[in-house]
Amino acid sequence: MSGSFEGWSGGAFEVLLRLEGEPSAEVRRECRREREELVRRPMVGLLNAVADADPEYEDFAVWGYGDVLLDAWQRQRAIVRLARSIELGVRFDLDGLEVGLAWWYAPSEQIERYRTAVADAASGKRLVAVLRKLERDGFAISGDLLKRPLRGCPADHPRAELLRHKSLIASRPLGCDEWIHTAAAAYRVLDTFHQLRPLARWLVKNVS
Repeated sequence: MSGSFEGWSGGAFEVLLRLEGEPSAEVRRECRREREELVRRPMVGLLNAVADADPEYEDFAVWGYGDVLLDAWQRQRAIVRLARSIELGVRFDLDGLEVGLAWWYAPSEQIERYRTAVADAASGKRLVAVLRKLERDGFAISGDLLKRPLRGCPADHPRAELLRHKSLIASRPLGCDEWIHTAAAAYRVLDTFHQLRPLARWLVKNVS
């Protein structure tokens, strides 16, 4: 794995501590340059290193200071786009790194394709097997659900719960051990992306 990524320094955590809670405009202004250098720039380096190792992950974006998300001061987020509404995600905060895969904010036609694939015996059973493997590997499976069982779906359908999903997310915290201060953090993220690859490929094939 090439590139100049060398992990996050202790200074990155010090900056995030200063930005904890609801930092004032003055504090945010004071921390802006340090946060860019110590928190966001290493995330860019990590994603570049991962993309160098596997071109499948080249289409990435790293949120800027205060972009979009209300908690962007305390958490540095990045995504890797795989297909429409299907993204890998990386988050760095005081707890360390978390990696996940999300199919979300999907248009209605994708949701219909998802339900068709889940209802199908072959592709539905494949999804169940993929999700069970991820759960055994420590991933949490979540997503937005219909409040009631899908209309027209038999109550005893073997995948009734999955049919209620309007989004599907698999995520796992990687923690905050000494490796986070080294280039090994990029290898951990890449390994986790590879663990998520079967789910990513199922979604790209059946939903996108």
